[in-house]
Amino acid sequence: MQFDLIVVGAGAAGLFCAGMAGQRGQRVLLIDHAEKVAEKIRISGGGRCNFTNRDVAPANFLSDNPNFCRSALARYSSQDFISLVQKYGIAFHEKHKGQLFCDDSAEQIIAMLLRECELGGVQRWQPCTVASVQHSAERGFELETSRGPVQAPRLVVATGGLPVPKIGASDWGMRLAQRFGHKIVEPRPALVPLTFDAEAWAPFASLSGLSLPVAVSTGKGKTQGRFLEDLLFTHRGLSGPAILQISSFWQEGQALQIDLAPETDLGEQLQAAKSDSKRQLGNVLASLFPQRLAQAWLERLGLQSQRPMPECKDKDLQTLATQLQAWQLTPNGSEGWRKAEVMRGGVDTRELNSQNMESKRVPGLYFIGEVMDVTGWLGGYNFQWAWASAAACARSLDSNLSN
Repeated sequence: MQFDLIVVGAGAAGLFCAGMAGQRGQRVLLIDHAEKVAEKIRISGGGRCNFTNRDVAPANFLSDNPNFCRSALARYSSQDFISLVQKYGIAFHEKHKGQLFCDDSAEQIIAMLLRECELGGVQRWQPCTVASVQHSAERGFELETSRGPVQAPRLVVATGGLPVPKIGASDWGMRLAQRFGHKIVEPRPALVPLTFDAEAWAPFASLSGLSLPVAVSTGKGKTQGRFLEDLLFTHRGLSGPAILQISSFWQEGQALQIDLAPETDLGEQLQAAKSDSKRQLGNVLASLFPQRLAQAWLERLGLQSQRPMPECKDKDLQTLATQLQAWQLTPNGSEGWRKAEVMRGGVDTRELNSQNMESKRVPGLYFIGEVMDVTGWLGGYNFQWAWASAAACARSLDSNLSN
């Protein structure tokens, strides 16, 4: 069977690209090895799909080639996708810092994308595995699949990254890229909880389930990340939006710096309490932090919670303030692909055309979405990259190819 375009991967980027290309006159085949379509969309955002962010800029993305994403993001904005969602009558709301979620269900986004594919006459083979891919200048791409051989002059790889293997994540796209001579930026889990040595974490394990707003940072210079978000203590380490965000910047062996009382001068507050109050240290601290956290820090520093504030030494109060506002700790790893929301790394974008996502090595070969070395922050940015990269690819295709 012959097509104008074969898209491998029926996730966010693949579905969007296939539908758009089909509606622009392409004969499109969409292939995916999983039984269920777009499972990652289905489970995202607690089942409500954080489908984009109102405020999207290149600064919200990480890559070894940071300028690559600019063109696609500029030419297909979050407002463009919002307009499509509104066209389908999908109700949504803004939850936090520009993050947009469906009021009802992520299933609405999947249904919208499938309808876009129907409008473009896209054929979808699912489940269908690809055993081999051959390429020649004369015949284009020839794929041996579990449903038979297919051929097309153009092949789009939209197979995503490695997170959440239980729903079918695979390195197929990166292996294909390597076979065609592309370099791979080493993949690693991103937007993922961080873990610590069990013995070192023992004093904090009892805080599991506790959450509070913090400022967290790591790295230096151009590689530094810093976020003001909520942190969540777990049995094995730290999670919550603050940690998921910083995990994309964190490198093995690096320390995290955590300010548990951001945008305040804790030392000044404690000194004021010493001057103005006869309350006990533990009660004062518990008025500023969750009680369990306050007690854990006092025990960690060997300070008596029952001591009246006027009897506290200035140096002890300053040490307490410093420890709480400049807490340094070094993770020993992360919860890995099982818990990661996205992948950092992937196909090196220095070997792709930023205008249309086409390989500079193999004409007619395209990479879109998460399989590339472009990783967004938490908050709808990765879905926006899926839409923008897919649109850049689909819009570049010649609608008269199959005349």
